[in-house]
Amino acid sequence: MGLFRATVGKLRKGLARTREALGGSLRGLLTGRRLDEALIKDLERRLIESDVGVRATRRLIERVREDFRRGVLTQGDEVLSHLRRELVAMWPEADRSLRMNPDGVTVILVTGINGVGKTTSIAKLCKALRDEGHSVLLGACDTFRAGAVRQLEIWAERLGVDVVKGQQGGDPAAVAFDACSAAVARGVDVLILDTAGRLHTQDPLMRQLEKITKVVGRQIEGAPHEVLLVLDATSGQNALRQAEEFSKAAGVTGIFLAKLDGTARGGIVVAIRESVDIPVKFVGIGETPEDVEAFEPEAFVEALLGD
Repeated sequence: MGLFRATVGKLRKGLARTREALGGSLRGLLTGRRLDEALIKDLERRLIESDVGVRATRRLIERVREDFRRGVLTQGDEVLSHLRRELVAMWPEADRSLRMNPDGVTVILVTGINGVGKTTSIAKLCKALRDEGHSVLLGACDTFRAGAVRQLEIWAERLGVDVVKGQQGGDPAAVAFDACSAAVARGVDVLILDTAGRLHTQDPLMRQLEKITKVVGRQIEGAPHEVLLVLDATSGQNALRQAEEFSKAAGVTGIFLAKLDGTARGGIVVAIRESVDIPVKFVGIGETPEDVEAFEPEAFVEALLGD
């Protein structure tokens, strides 16, 4: 489906702080200089400082050094174009759209720790789906925090959708069961389930997530069709560690990178790609429901490094 077409202009605005820190730093370092080993080492340091990650940086630097020794790269200015090509190449052609159920309700399970912008990200997904003509129902499976349910209800009221909720402290899987039943009975297109903020070290909560997954799978064939992990881009390497751990425990199918506009650490997208085989599908670049973009490598790299 054509949900969330990436807009370079909006991405450029959302990535302004990262572009100034990373793109500006690289241009200042490389422009007008002859390439040598000392410059390559400086480039390596700056990439790591920009949260591109050690593994991804090593991969990029190895390619730069190889082409330098072969005489393909001789000037610092050439390295910027080289980096653009190499960064785009890190993301092979893939389907980064939402996985939709062709035969009934599509169930999207949204997970992540508290404070990453999970509820706002759900609102953005909801609005985009509604704008494309899809009917949406929300399930408030975070029964541990009354504030979480109320926050979801506020967004639902603004967006004109309903919320299925349970009693505070009740069984989240029971809410998921009721939400699936309601979605099927009402014939809605998409059910989005919010879950309790959890850490990979919190075994009871992780087991609860597994229980929710099993319950919705019994209710609707193939569900959950998408498991989105929301990460806070401003947390840098902490986001990378969360991606690594959740990929082992939660069956994550895609990443929603939130708060990208509030950080100079947008290079974390590169680090995540190098470390886990989970596609970044969406990026949040503002506080309103409209401030979301599809992740498309070429548009992202252009917005990341600038002209």
